[in-house]
Amino acid sequence: MRILVHICCAPCFTYPHKKLVGEGHDVTGFFYNPNIHPYLEYKNRMESLKRYAGLKGVRVIYRDDYDLEGYLRGALGAEDRCRFCYTNRLTETARTAGMLGFEAFTTTLLISPYQKHEALIEAGERAADEYSIEFYYEDFREGYRESRGLARELGLYMQKYCGCIFSERERYSGGKVKVDKR
Repeated sequence: MRILVHICCAPCFTYPHKKLVGEGHDVTGFFYNPNIHPYLEYKNRMESLKRYAGLKGVRVIYRDDYDLEGYLRGALGAEDRCRFCYTNRLTETARTAGMLGFEAFTTTLLISPYQKHEALIEAGERAADEYSIEFYYEDFREGYRESRGLARELGLYMQKYCGCIFSERERYSGGKVKVDKR
């Protein structure tokens, strides 16, 4: 199957890439992450993915339009910022996959034990329905530790938080961020 894989970062891509190729799929990556903050973090993640892609000979589509303002407007107005973020990125992945003739799409976010797994599935299925393309679901969480090991072996940049400004604050302040929407 020709699958477009939304990639949040190179370390999270290592295991799903290995597994999907091992299953016989034709994999192309898709880097689209307007949520990542600060901009240097965004660039570090993109450069690390470019390095991985070069090492492994992976095709990657880079959607390099850093729209932090648009992400923040949507996240601040959303009931659940993570669901908004998943929907934003997976909808764009589904749209791109359909437009380019892929058979399915998926996301590396499915590897993280820190993401809201059920919300990811819901966002993927909604985007699949909207663009009439299959959401390829696989629970990659079993490979989380392996992905970290692979990333270390390859010397890939490994971030310490999900990517958004809210998760950055939570990571370094030690608490959940409560946003006043007044």
